Amino acid sequence: MMDSRAQISIEFMLIVAMIPLMVLLFGSLTSESSELTIAMAAARNGATQGANLDSLAFYPDQAFSNYTHKNQRLLLPSKIQILKVEYNNQGYNSVYQRTKIQIRVHASDPTLKNQDDKNCMGERINYYVRKSISGSFKTDYMTNNAFNPVFSYRYYYTTADVKWC
Repeated sequence: MMDSRAQISIEFMLIVAMIPLMVLLFGSLTSESSELTIAMAAARNGATQGANLDSLAFYPDQAFSNYTHKNQRLLLPSKIQILKVEYNNQGYNSVYQRTKIQIRVHASDPTLKNQDDKNCMGERINYYVRKSISGSFKTDYMTNNAFNPVFSYRYYYTTADVKWC
């Protein structure tokens, strides 16, 4: 009778000891994917914000002058749709001691015909993508005014040119 009671307590102790180990193991795995999920949600939010600001945005004098002379179309409302935001893991970078993630936004606007206007709008969208990620992780102090590159705890993010469909 004593043997069966001792056996139950040892099994119970093994189970109780394994639960924290399993929680720590799965917690570290999910926190890494959670960080990337947060960054991608921020990227989608930033892309949408950059696309929607078009004619309502406040521009620095130099940018407004450029838009007035070269990209007048961008001063009018547009119909930009963000189709997809994807990322590409480009591996560990020893300089930044983080994994590089490159983000690409796919957008569409039938009213933007000029390639220069598309490039200019793409730069604005990418700026807001990077800014939104930086704000999500509160790492503004680690980057420059263009928010390029942007940092989180395990990754650093850059943006590829917007792909217009």
